[in-house]
Amino acid sequence: MKNSIVVFLTLCSSLTVIAQQEVKREWTAFVQTRDASFLKKKVKFKLTASSKVSLGDTTSWAGLWARVDNKEGGTGFFDNMHNRPIKSSEWKTYSIEGEMNESSDKLHFGGVCEGNGKFYFDDFVLMVENDKGILEKAVIENPGFESAISGNEIPHWAQGITTDQPVRVKGFSVTPSLESGSGKYSLLIEGKGVQKDSTYYIGPRKGYTTQMGVLVSMLNNLSSRVESRVEMLNQKELDYLMDSKANSIGALIMHLAAAEAYYQVYTFENRGFNEEENKKWQVALELGDKARKEFVGHDVGYYLEIYHQVRKKTLEELQKRNDEWLLEAPAGGPSNYFAWFHVMEHQSSHLGQILLLKKRLPKTEQPIPKQKIETDH
Repeated sequence: MKNSIVVFLTLCSSLTVIAQQEVKREWTAFVQTRDASFLKKKVKFKLTASSKVSLGDTTSWAGLWARVDNKEGGTGFFDNMHNRPIKSSEWKTYSIEGEMNESSDKLHFGGVCEGNGKFYFDDFVLMVENDKGILEKAVIENPGFESAISGNEIPHWAQGITTDQPVRVKGFSVTPSLESGSGKYSLLIEGKGVQKDSTYYIGPRKGYTTQMGVLVSMLNNLSSRVESRVEMLNQKELDYLMDSKANSIGALIMHLAAAEAYYQVYTFENRGFNEEENKKWQVALELGDKARKEFVGHDVGYYLEIYHQVRKKTLEELQKRNDEWLLEAPAGGPSNYFAWFHVMEHQSSHLGQILLLKKRLPKTEQPIPKQKIETDH
């Protein structure tokens, strides 16, 4: 008689009805999720799968990944094989070993790949420790990708790193492959035209003078951090108010755009807002009750489009200027360099506020049926 590992599948065959968001970045992933909230003690798990790659460039790589989310937020365990990437063109079996405990909420697992090339995955196996301390095989839906992959969808798997927020990444395609580790098919993810992310490079940039390039690289790093933290939020999450005096995340994005727009006219034109600009930006700049009433009912695309347009103008204007301009002080005030340093400082400060608000968001998980997992013998 089969023993049951009290682990629950938090997705089902209807998973793909959840709307996917499309993003642009240099990596993609796929995932299944298990409920670990029932645990009363520490248990070990082991994830294995077969993989091979045909790399399009030297920085491309693949890996298995697993993450344990805690009940009170944060991560209890994480490994994506970044320190031991898959780069072999031959089928090999790889593994990740980790632990869950009474603080754990969910276990997410799957595959990840970065850059250009062909990345193959097959034969996923999840082993979970039972009450006797023995690792037993838990059933994974479509572990060998034998169920038909079509329309860039993987049956029983979600693209992204959580099952309730699927993400499709531009430049990556998902298809079945007859080059399999076992069985008839494997999963093939192919990256084409994927651009290397320069977000974390701080230094000179093409098209800018030396110090101006350093400034631009830092500005873009901060803005990318803001975007990455908000791009998956839905309208209700963007509108959420922690209390009657709090700012919403949507309003904070508008506030960052407004502050940057102000420093554009201050440093590029040596003035403050004119009447028209003041009408456009003042509510976002001041926040408060008016902002709580005005900035509601918009999706993240609305806010990020405004944010992007402001930054586009900043970059265009900075490209027209040189390092000497950075040392100039408009109207006898702080130097231009200090003004744009303050724009970054300001973004960093409100990014912390956004992260706090995200942690306080009410849980709004998809009402997906849970299916009991039994061990195989």
